[in-house]
Amino acid sequence: MTFLILGLLLWSVPHLYKRIAPAHRAGMSDGAAKGIVTAASFAGIALMVVGYDSSASELAYTPPSWGKHANNLLVLVAVYFAAASGMKTALARKLRHPLLMAAVIWAVGHLLVRGDWMSIVLFGGLASWAILSMVLINMREPSWTAPAKAPVGKEIGAAVGAVVVTGAIGYVHILLGLNPFGA
Repeated sequence: MTFLILGLLLWSVPHLYKRIAPAHRAGMSDGAAKGIVTAASFAGIALMVVGYDSSASELAYTPPSWGKHANNLLVLVAVYFAAASGMKTALARKLRHPLLMAAVIWAVGHLLVRGDWMSIVLFGGLASWAILSMVLINMREPSWTAPAKAPVGKEIGAAVGAVVVTGAIGYVHILLGLNPFGA
């Protein structure tokens, strides 16, 4: 669990740094700050993977029987939110933080299929980071201007892309010995 928690910290703290210590962050060059966040993020992801895979943990709760189906739908929605964020679709004009919302939706979906303590720490930790990020951004920058309307092609691209990427994510899970689609 130590690697998992360290990984979560290496992911969360650099991402929150700009909001927590804006004066110190402003004193750094943009390239240096982005380099630190990138390096810490990759190290954090590696430690989360190692920590999550390193040991089995006890169940804290029994996931619902319908959890796998709900998770599949929530992952599709989360991938669409992520695509909408990057493509500035209609959803990105309505929601200020579609990418962070994607992280929360993805995490909640995974908590519907994984009731062990390692999963609670991982997915709950990432959801908490995303929620805290939204709160801090809204506190520091209360006004927000929605992006301009995207062409219809981007709307279609985000929807089609979400289906394709979700299928690819499912396939990678199958290669790792997890079948998100079957019984």
